[in-house]
Amino acid sequence: MVRTATETAGDGGGDSGELISGGHLVAKALKAEGVDTIFTLCGGHIIDIYDGCVDEGIEVIDVRHEQVAAHAADGYARITGKPGCAVVTAGPGTTDAVTGVANAFRAESPMLLIGGQGALSQHKMGSLQDLPHVDMMTPITKFAATVPSTARVADMVSMAFRECFAGAPGPSFLEIPRDVLDAQVPLAQARIPAAGRYRASTRNVGDPADIERLADLLVHARKPAVLLGSQVWTTRGTESAVDLVRALNLPAYMNGAGRGTLPPGDPHHFQLSRRYAFDNADLIVIVGTPFDFRMGYGRRLSAEATVVQIDLDYRTVGKNRDIDLGIVGDPGQVLAAVAEAASGVRDNGAIARKVWLEELQAVEEKAKQKRLPQLRSDASPIHPYRLVNEINEFLTEDSIYIGDGGDIVTFSGQVVQPKSPGHWMDPGPLGTLGVGIPFVLAAKHARPDKEVVALFGDGAFSLTGWDFETLVRFNLPFVGIVGNNSSMNQIRYGQAAKYGDGRGRIGNTLGDVHYDQFAKILGGYGEEVRDPKDIAPALQRARESGKPSLINVWVDPDAYAPGTMNQTMYK
Repeated sequence: MVRTATETAGDGGGDSGELISGGHLVAKALKAEGVDTIFTLCGGHIIDIYDGCVDEGIEVIDVRHEQVAAHAADGYARITGKPGCAVVTAGPGTTDAVTGVANAFRAESPMLLIGGQGALSQHKMGSLQDLPHVDMMTPITKFAATVPSTARVADMVSMAFRECFAGAPGPSFLEIPRDVLDAQVPLAQARIPAAGRYRASTRNVGDPADIERLADLLVHARKPAVLLGSQVWTTRGTESAVDLVRALNLPAYMNGAGRGTLPPGDPHHFQLSRRYAFDNADLIVIVGTPFDFRMGYGRRLSAEATVVQIDLDYRTVGKNRDIDLGIVGDPGQVLAAVAEAASGVRDNGAIARKVWLEELQAVEEKAKQKRLPQLRSDASPIHPYRLVNEINEFLTEDSIYIGDGGDIVTFSGQVVQPKSPGHWMDPGPLGTLGVGIPFVLAAKHARPDKEVVALFGDGAFSLTGWDFETLVRFNLPFVGIVGNNSSMNQIRYGQAAKYGDGRGRIGNTLGDVHYDQFAKILGGYGEEVRDPKDIAPALQRARESGKPSLINVWVDPDAYAPGTMNQTMYK
């Protein structure tokens, strides 16, 4: 629902002769949406938004690159469950933010990018930083538009937020011409959204008949496997997912933001046996993750298994692979409804599932023992498995883990296990490097009570690392680790595999950068580690420093993650 400003209590309205600017209308609309922070890099086209944010109590966090602002807005949405917002200037300010918006688009993260634009009165005249922003943003957003008049500013901000939550979440973009933003209109003419009253519920449960059918499939399954994807966390469906897998004794695998749904050591938490499970299961339930490259486009699932897919987006269900049952709805609501439906059905598969879980646990244990020597390796340069194992043991239940890199983060994906829901962050399916520092910024600002631990590849850190200074400036401490092999190792492996070792170092070799010294120069804490036994003490000192930190760990450049070596693009 939207109201005129004079109808909205507490919006500063009342006198029909009072004037309000476009920037102040933006701020009022953001406040109505529950946004308490914007991430931005300043520009003349957008400063009236800052003035409005000050009046509305919205914090302005200014960064050194617009890509960081967009990634931080994405990260803010993932952490809080509320939409993030980045505000950038026109032209290069907006184009710099494109990567962050694209990453949010593939990761299904709800955020609004507001970009400046030249004045409407100068349209097609060649004004400063004039570009066709909407045309560029349309393919990577759920909604992209120009605000045509000052009176429509808040109304269109609310429209953009509604689109963020249509089906699977995602980003929206608005450009606001400078004269539209700076102009003032009578308050009575401006449409301002009323907090919490202009969007419908998106918590749909799906077709009741399909809920009953899935419940029946589960209670009769002898060898089921459930994959809990990012949408389980996006919809805050963790409790429902846990209740279902425990009630029916189901093995659960997790990917993306779904990691942490079950804690490490839980009897229903499985990780290393996923391929075995997908090869041998009679029922596979995929929740909130698409059949994209991470799933082998669906080909990694047994052809003999009954396959069920649950997703927020109709377009995702059955894409790339045929399925036996598809349910479009909120994963948390769907899983809760399935658990309730199953509770009234005789569980014919209970004994067989108990045996199946024991079989999978044996596969897990065998895989753990096979790699144990590498996890405990005393080699120098340090084996990446040793590093990520030390990080995993360092994490607490309050540690939000952020991975930013290629090969080093691929190693961590097999070892690092967040201990609580919503405590894992990675780029998502776009595979964007450089999200680490922006995600740290968003996570620590939004959840100051949490510890933030971030692992960077040295190549990934260099893309947005200068905003380490922003973390110092805003006093946002975190524990950062750079797995430093002076290489873009994921690409290096592929080149050597395809073209031979003689051409394996073309275009992917970096300098030996001492990131510990970089941290100190910018006012943070830094240490260098070359001996594996020094990793744990260094991490603890970083934790105790109370500063943004970087532990520069020199890792073996000739050790590659299995996931890197198995990528199909290199074969």
